[in-house]
Amino acid sequence: MSDTIAPTPRRILVIGSFGQLGSELVPELVRRYGAGNVLATDLKVRPLEYATEQLDVMDKNRVMQFMRSYKFDVVYHLAAVLSATGEKLPAMAWDVNIQGLFHVLDTARANQVKQIFWPSSMAVFGPHTPQEDTPQYCMMDPITVYGITKLTGELLAQYYHLRWGMDIRSLRYPGLISYKTPPTGGTTDYAVYMLQAAAKGQNYTSYIDAHTALPMMYMPDAIKATLNLMDAPAERIGIRTSYNLGAFSLTPAQLAESIRKHLPDFQVSYQPDFRQEIAESWPNSLDDSAARQDWGWQPDYDLDAMVRHMLVQYGAKLPAVV
Repeated sequence: MSDTIAPTPRRILVIGSFGQLGSELVPELVRRYGAGNVLATDLKVRPLEYATEQLDVMDKNRVMQFMRSYKFDVVYHLAAVLSATGEKLPAMAWDVNIQGLFHVLDTARANQVKQIFWPSSMAVFGPHTPQEDTPQYCMMDPITVYGITKLTGELLAQYYHLRWGMDIRSLRYPGLISYKTPPTGGTTDYAVYMLQAAAKGQNYTSYIDAHTALPMMYMPDAIKATLNLMDAPAERIGIRTSYNLGAFSLTPAQLAESIRKHLPDFQVSYQPDFRQEIAESWPNSLDDSAARQDWGWQPDYDLDAMVRHMLVQYGAKLPAVV
């Protein structure tokens, strides 16, 4: 993660601050720009060393009030219903993911917000997408309401940029792996559950088949990519839908093998459920060459480095590295 402190203070609003991404992005924004320049909001908040306020993105009047009162320069709109939860509650996923985005874009435009970040996902791809090194531009036919909303959101972001010149930036995240926050209803959450079980000396039953490969990323790299994208000069941003973003791909079996390098007795069994069909519709790997060329993206963690670091953070007693 970069140690660079931005030379110009930014007044920043984060919506959905206490989800998996926001919980680690907000502290880094506070570190870089100062607690007085960052307002963290969510449906439920808790007192922290920086400012937090309750905000429901579905309440457009309240969002407008925040925009007018604080005169934000930058908005990170992270509030969303994720893939597995969205399949159980599709109407809610559509409302939060699409209507909420409309509220943010409209109020930001009315108040001349300079920059907006909105996360997309590899879920925009579908069964007819090329699965290996999925290109930036290709067939996109998502089979989940989450993927449908993310694809719709990408097109909305591009539309607001083309019509009104808004500086909206986005990343198609792969599966994100973090030890700091509990999983929040994503199909790729099995990786976190598996690492938690291994660290506790327990075996694990995966709801994804042993050999289903999915792109993944360790959270420190996701935070790094987000900030690198937002720091890039506008003339370097050539894609106004969302950038493919990659680090490494893994299967449950490969993750288990990496864990056994440190914990040889760890075992995994497999009982695929409805999330298997979702996983099979997503890419095996992503071509993120556009992000690398446009604004210099480069991940820091590979699979084995991520696994060792996660196990240590979960308190596993590992043999010393020789």
